[in-house]
Amino acid sequence: HPIHPPRKEVSPWKADIPENCGYHIQMLDGVFQVYSSEEALQQNEPLQYGYPNLTRYVQDMNLLCALIANGPVKSFCYRRLQYLSSKFQLHVLLNEMRELAAQKAVPHRDFYNIRKVDTHIHAASCMNQKHLLRFIKKAVKTHPDETVCCIKGNKMSLAQVFASLNLTAYDLSVDMLDVHADRHTFHRFDKFNAKYNPVGESRLREVFLKTDNYLNGKYFAHIIKEVMSDLEESKYQNAELRLSIYGKSLDEWDKLASWAVEHNVHSENVRWLIQVPRLFDVYKSNNIMENFAEFIDNLFRPLFEVTIDPNSHPELHAFL
Repeated sequence: HPIHPPRKEVSPWKADIPENCGYHIQMLDGVFQVYSSEEALQQNEPLQYGYPNLTRYVQDMNLLCALIANGPVKSFCYRRLQYLSSKFQLHVLLNEMRELAAQKAVPHRDFYNIRKVDTHIHAASCMNQKHLLRFIKKAVKTHPDETVCCIKGNKMSLAQVFASLNLTAYDLSVDMLDVHADRHTFHRFDKFNAKYNPVGESRLREVFLKTDNYLNGKYFAHIIKEVMSDLEESKYQNAELRLSIYGKSLDEWDKLASWAVEHNVHSENVRWLIQVPRLFDVYKSNNIMENFAEFIDNLFRPLFEVTIDPNSHPELHAFL
């Protein structure tokens, strides 16, 4: 199986849609149970998939915490790591030149044409500062009158959004965008998160870096496709981009899938990874959710539904 097979002209979203396999699901105590048929559901006879119950989970968690806090275990681990580290240093001293010579002896391969994968790249920060700046300037110059957001019932064009921020395309600079994660963001997740807001404005993040907005993520799709074409051009670079599912509502998966399919956001050099920000406490304190089971339900029910009957969410089926 070649790593980069020759490009087929077929749409990547054309997937066979299998028949409904007839399974049923039901959530009990925050765990989805799978039933082979309607009768099994009525008789409450789920398929036997083993999983630890809450008591077992809490016991294991307590054991882990006790191990982490245990003094002798810490000392042992520290000494073990020191030992391994010094063994590696010794290996480097003895064999560094030999390894270097072996690397140089490989024909037609160097750092630039060996395959590289960037993992844990947030899709909203996969472009560099300069790229984002260029993209925003171009959007303001070419589509100033396009309606990009709706705030309290008032529709705003791109030009109006910039006017409300007292900005023009000419004023913008890399320093003004302030999206570079520098040393000040180390161990400071609040500052790290703030870097996702260009010019410190959540409004610009909403317009340019979200899949679910007034434009259905049109700009975001466009800039990600530019990043993808750069990756394809360099040929040997691959990336694993992360998109978020927040677990706020049941239709998030469908919205994300329709964004990807509608804007054809796809590349052989990119694999998608879904991350779930742990924001349940925020939803709970704002009365968006009653309990954690709702959060779990929003995350996993659509996945079970599309697995059982792909016809129920055809776009999500193609995306997955």
